[in-house]
Amino acid sequence: MKTLSIDIETYSDMDIKKAGVYAYAESAAFTILLFAYKYDDEEIKIIDLTEIKTLPQFIINDLINPDVIKTAYNANFERVCLSRFLNIKLPIEEWRCTAVQASMLGLPNHLKDVAKALNLDAQKDAKGTRLIHYFSIPHKGIRRTPKDDPIKWEEFKRYCIQDVKVESEIRKRLIKYPIPDKEQELYVIDQIINDRGIRVDERLIDSAIRFDAIYTDICKRSFDNLTEGVNPKSSKQVKEYLNSIGIEALSVDKETIQSILDNTKDEKLKRILDLKLKLGKTSIKKYERMKSCICNDGCIRGLLQFYGASRTGRWAGRLVQVHNLPQNHLDNLKEVRSLIVNGDYDLLEMLYDNIPDVLSQLIRTAFIPSEGKKFIVCDFSAIEARVIAYLADEKWRIEVFETHGKIYEASASQMFKVPLESINKSSPLRQKGKIAELALGYGGSVGALKQMGGIEMGLKENELQELVDSWRKANPNITRFWRIVEKSAINAVKGVSSSIDKGIIFNKKDGILFITLPSGRKLSYVQPKIVLNRFGSESIVYKGVNGTTKAWEDIETYGGKLVENIVQAVARDCLAESIKRLHKRGYRIIFHVHDEVILETNKDVLVEDIENIMAEPIEWAEGLNLSASGFETMFYKKD
Repeated sequence: MKTLSIDIETYSDMDIKKAGVYAYAESAAFTILLFAYKYDDEEIKIIDLTEIKTLPQFIINDLINPDVIKTAYNANFERVCLSRFLNIKLPIEEWRCTAVQASMLGLPNHLKDVAKALNLDAQKDAKGTRLIHYFSIPHKGIRRTPKDDPIKWEEFKRYCIQDVKVESEIRKRLIKYPIPDKEQELYVIDQIINDRGIRVDERLIDSAIRFDAIYTDICKRSFDNLTEGVNPKSSKQVKEYLNSIGIEALSVDKETIQSILDNTKDEKLKRILDLKLKLGKTSIKKYERMKSCICNDGCIRGLLQFYGASRTGRWAGRLVQVHNLPQNHLDNLKEVRSLIVNGDYDLLEMLYDNIPDVLSQLIRTAFIPSEGKKFIVCDFSAIEARVIAYLADEKWRIEVFETHGKIYEASASQMFKVPLESINKSSPLRQKGKIAELALGYGGSVGALKQMGGIEMGLKENELQELVDSWRKANPNITRFWRIVEKSAINAVKGVSSSIDKGIIFNKKDGILFITLPSGRKLSYVQPKIVLNRFGSESIVYKGVNGTTKAWEDIETYGGKLVENIVQAVARDCLAESIKRLHKRGYRIIFHVHDEVILETNKDVLVEDIENIMAEPIEWAEGLNLSASGFETMFYKKD
């Protein structure tokens, strides 16, 4: 079977970072400028589409030929753009994404970073960004052509050719680790979901943006009057103002401002600080982001990135970032939403003091089903708690999930040796059980309880360690599981492979530590080595992308963190099974978030049917008890 490696350079008047590739390619100004390609081990060639206007027929034929595999780095871009340019829907099944293949091996997300990490002979041309800005983006509303700078144009061609060379070298280097058939099948479904898109309520979005502008202007004028001209967006000016009234503030971030607000009785200062917090509310930007990436049919596409989290294989959010949407807690969500859709600002202002908070809570509701349809939102119940109990064989927890499922109450009962029936939702012991469950499952200690907000939730400093000890004593198999995983991983790095219960395998090959999951999928840790940690014990360090700095650097890990990766990865694989089942049975998945699936269905589809499908046993996880809970709605929300 032939392989066709592709890289394209394009032009559009849309900002691809804001609009996403689907809206970008829909613009009337969109076109493909350059098409570089390579068949198998043949030389790389380039087609200048500013000269011949269309691709040769043999290329078009091969783009729809099932016997020719098409590859690209971030293949979604090439596939969507070429489909638009040729006005042909190119078959997703025939594409392979080198970015996915690299991510599965724990490598960075960007082409240039992968080339560096692999120390390839071919590296991405650093001039690329400058050339893209020159030819692919309008300058003061005008498109620059090859005639404007023929020398730069020749450089642009070489840059496009170099990208094919780099992509081909990456694929060749990773040839021993192709994308498994199961994951390729899932990638195809993922692309179908992204192509399908989700409808948004443009009236709601437009009104929300307008309401925010009105409210922001009112708040700015009030802030200006109260502070006599201080700019609320200037940290320096706000700090100087606070210092001038006797309050020393090293920072004016949200936490600092809230702390000052909580500890002052000065009504004027309270008003100033309250305005500062309201003006700092950024959730409205989600509406603006939605606005920028709406396609011609009123839908947003490309919200999910397959294998966006290389450590676990989970999806990542793109564009609107659906994985971190604000929650909604308004009791009368439907009525408040109607006020905004109908543009009734005065009534909204009369009913609610904090307009930004209301708008923030309604962001989810901007996603709506097509006419005559409804949403079914269904998610796994306590999936990570179920998975860790299953993997560690913590029998009392497994029994909880096979019966009543009240893990917070059961955890408190187990920790404090009190009858389960004596603990209800308002019980302080349940609160302790809940925070212990959320903070301590992956080796966390006192610091994890604090970070999870334990002090703010009413726990006392002197009882935190006791809570840690109680939880670990109540969960001996889980704490043992941390040690087993850590020891197995360290031994694997040293060259001694091993397997543990539930078919989890640890081995090192080609400079990568692999952890094989029950599903058969593998987690990858690049260039692992053993070091002594700050406690003087052996620890694993590997190369990875720092979550904060985004730099490719040494990352230290330990038993609890490895268990977290494994548990989240197994939970991801459970979701993947449900996505495949639902897709094969004809259900229309719109998007999914963490452990939740959002379907657009006919009005007669039952929630119970979706719950039952998601709870079906999984072949590779015999004994894992799954449960799902769903609801139907006419706009997306948290139940």
